[in-house]
Amino acid sequence: MFKKLLFGAAVAGAIAWLSKNKDTAKAYADRYAGKVKGAAPGGREPAEERLNDPALARKVESEVFRDEELPKGSISVNAEYGVIYFRGEVPSQDVMDELTKRARGVDGVRAVENLTHLPGEPARTS
Repeated sequence: MFKKLLFGAAVAGAIAWLSKNKDTAKAYADRYAGKVKGAAPGGREPAEERLNDPALARKVESEVFRDEELPKGSISVNAEYGVIYFRGEVPSQDVMDELTKRARGVDGVRAVENLTHLPGEPARTS
């Protein structure tokens, strides 16, 4: 009886030790996998894979409206599946074109839909 009890305790101890070390090994793999991935040629994955839509929209806002040449005013910026949508009123066609040009230059933007309109014109829907 004592031998069975001792054997059971030894098996339980071995299982516990293996489980503990498995978790430790997994923790090391999780911790260092990102470092190895980041050290690979090319560095980080493309922005369209890194950024979700709200983050991409904020990035576009930050880069497009960085200087005062293009005032944010009543322009809203949204993103859906990597496509940037501008909505609102702009003072001129030049501003409308500049918004599109700058947004296309932002890393991670797949396409730009500029739905802005000039003063006195109805808002565009598509």
